[in-house]
Amino acid sequence: MYAPLPLDPTAPPVTINLFSDTQTRPSRAMREAMLDAEVGDEQLGLDPTVNALCARVAALLGKEAAMFLPSGAMCNSVAILTHCRPGDEIIAHESAHIIEAEGGAPWALAGARVHGLHGARGFFTPDDLRASLRAPSRYSAPQTLLEVEQTSNLGGGAIWPLDVLNQLAGIAHEAGMATHMDGARLMNAVVASGIAAADYAAPFDTVWIDFTKGLGAPLGAVLAGSAEVIDRAWRWKQRLGGALRQAGICAAACLYALDHNIDRLAQDHANARRLAAGLAGIAGLQVETPETNLVYADVAASGRSPNDWAASLRAQGIMVSVMGRTRLRLCTHLDVTAGMIETTIAAFAAIN
Repeated sequence: MYAPLPLDPTAPPVTINLFSDTQTRPSRAMREAMLDAEVGDEQLGLDPTVNALCARVAALLGKEAAMFLPSGAMCNSVAILTHCRPGDEIIAHESAHIIEAEGGAPWALAGARVHGLHGARGFFTPDDLRASLRAPSRYSAPQTLLEVEQTSNLGGGAIWPLDVLNQLAGIAHEAGMATHMDGARLMNAVVASGIAAADYAAPFDTVWIDFTKGLGAPLGAVLAGSAEVIDRAWRWKQRLGGALRQAGICAAACLYALDHNIDRLAQDHANARRLAAGLAGIAGLQVETPETNLVYADVAASGRSPNDWAASLRAQGIMVSVMGRTRLRLCTHLDVTAGMIETTIAAFAAIN
């Protein structure tokens, strides 16, 4: 999925980083919050800053409990390990992050296979889900988990409609399946749609939010669910590396992000719309209209490969993602200004 260019020691410094919102850097104010954090042993429940963060996120997502983890990928793995046994089947979209970008973790760690459903923009329909379900049989893998990704990354940062999510979760629960939401960019969906995070999360047994993307923290994600599910998830956290000890230093950055970096996601969305509009006027680019902070441009009609485009931009100090055989992804975030958007549009035009 992701194809970063090889490191080139002769390339100029990166001055505009549109590779991913994971490229954000903690602000000085966030660093000061980390410096001042109260800390304790997280495993024993004695880190007050971690406890405060988990309580905040559980309330935000309308869940009973939550746990702090280093990354979103680890949240997905812990959730899958909690819900599934070896030989089980997970149903997700064919472009889901758990399929495309987590090193085969569901297969390697949980022994569970992922059945990817087809659909435009990273979505599938309630009818698609119903058609994928099988009657329980000793001859087939138990279908134990439904997984969705909000927003859909490879779907262009598209937002799953709330009514569709409710229908999908209802079908899954009726079939005896658990439900899990990869909420890496859930807060982008919240800001863009005006729908509360707890409403999106309500039909899902587990859900997490990432603090290292648009929210700007250096590391950290929080997985939420019922008290019973999170208690079981803790065993998998222990097996995968254990407690984080004085993790309040990192949790403080996430608390700062909750207080200061959610509403400003709207600026990232505005920058993405401006970027898409500017690129749409360049011959050879087919640009998808963004709903949030991800801009995808198909370069097939230009006669140049996405690697060529990315290399030419990198020579101008601009870094973007190559996504597959014909697409580029440009991701806006808190370190990308409106002026940088205009510079990027001009750089594309100069290449063309």
